[in-house]
Amino acid sequence: MNTLDVVEAAFKPLTGKRLLDVGCGSGDLSRALAQRGALPVGVDPSPDAIQRAHANAPDLSFCQAAAEALPVRDGAMAGVVVLNALHHVPEPAMTQALREARRVTADEGAVVVIEPLAVGSFFSALLTVEDETAVRAAAQRAIRDALDAGVFALLRKVDYVRRERFESADGFLAKVVAADQARAAVMARKRDEVEAAFARYAARDQDGVPVLEQPIRAHILRPLR
Repeated sequence: MNTLDVVEAAFKPLTGKRLLDVGCGSGDLSRALAQRGALPVGVDPSPDAIQRAHANAPDLSFCQAAAEALPVRDGAMAGVVVLNALHHVPEPAMTQALREARRVTADEGAVVVIEPLAVGSFFSALLTVEDETAVRAAAQRAIRDALDAGVFALLRKVDYVRRERFESADGFLAKVVAADQARAAVMARKRDEVEAAFARYAARDQDGVPVLEQPIRAHILRPLR
């Protein structure tokens, strides 16, 4: 089980479906969805991320926008994917971001919210750079609150583990900074600590390559009106 499996299962068949990739970052998910026949549109609040996404997938549509104010008309999308992005939304706006996802999703569509949990070796290594314990918990709370408020019905919940191989600590450093460019300064200042944490928490696969594990929770939601 991986992230693309979860997203594809939620929307299959993907062919011809307009999907909004919220917090698209460098556009990797949008590109993968397009390769499977979907019609993705990516949004991200960071202009640097949008620039990278355009370079990564020049044939796709990307625009700068916040999750809590999507530049999309009501019901225009067959679905929305919020991948590793809700916990980056300022906490007071998380609820609004979920309501925006509902607003732009067609009645028969789905919203998939995929979030890392505050456990696992990847999370332990990340703590040296940033402690996301509170914001990750807030994201899960916002999803529960949206369900309790009748914004969505829960179609299913999927827990799985993302296992990532890194040839060296440099790959981990690049991954962490790519998710949030503001971490670059912290990374430069604490590089020795980060490298030590990476060495401490990374396991080795059968080829001897370091591996970090990140437990993930995906909520597949049906919008309610």
